[in-house]
Amino acid sequence: MQAFVITIFVIVCLLQIVAVLLQASKGGGVAGAFGGGGMGAMFGSRGAATFLSKLTAGLATAFMILALLLGMMSSRGGSESQGLVEQERQSRGSSSPAANLPYPSGTQPTPPQPQPATQPTPGDSGK
Repeated sequence: MQAFVITIFVIVCLLQIVAVLLQASKGGGVAGAFGGGGMGAMFGSRGAATFLSKLTAGLATAFMILALLLGMMSSRGGSESQGLVEQERQSRGSSSPAANLPYPSGTQPTPPQPQPATQPTPGDSGK
């Protein structure tokens, strides 16, 4: 289901990009370069601007609704909605972020050597 919604979302995004680029700006914009000026003959002189404005508004509405729907679907994902860092931390089984850092090649840390405990002798007063 989520893959279908994402596919529709991408199609809406691409259509909105095309609709915005075809709208004539004050300087003619990209619409003249791709033959957008010919749309005036099809829809009338003002009809193309009105049609493209309505199309852009409709696509923007669809974009917002689909974005909210995808956000709600991903928040209900459970373990799939975890970030990559949390997933990796769980797979390694460590709670310390520093324990998971990689070491430069050839430099493995040496574990600390246990130091023998020195017990003061009974006659030694610490001098």
